[in-house]
Amino acid sequence: MSQTEALVTILVVAAGTYLTRALPFWLFPDRKQPHEWVRKLGTVLPYAMMGLLVVYSLKGVWPPAKPYGLPEALSLLFIFGLHKWKRNTLLSIAGGTVAYMLLSQQVFV
Repeated sequence: MSQTEALVTILVVAAGTYLTRALPFWLFPDRKQPHEWVRKLGTVLPYAMMGLLVVYSLKGVWPPAKPYGLPEALSLLFIFGLHKWKRNTLLSIAGGTVAYMLLSQQVFV
């Protein structure tokens, strides 16, 4: 890749990043109330994304083969319990990641 191509690539990526960050502020300034569908998306989308992440995380699990999905199942139970106990999303995500890594790399080798 030449220096010109690299520079153009960097500029396009920077412009795209800036646009995706600034666009919501341009479309929905403080003085203007967003549309009802935008507010509804704001309440529904977080749950939909969590569901999507769970499905994506479990797509490669094959219960008939060893380790039979146990690291994933135990990690999910740990995440649910931790979140029910502490009600902290970041703690649940971090704790679940650590639990899964320990189970998949140390316990169920």
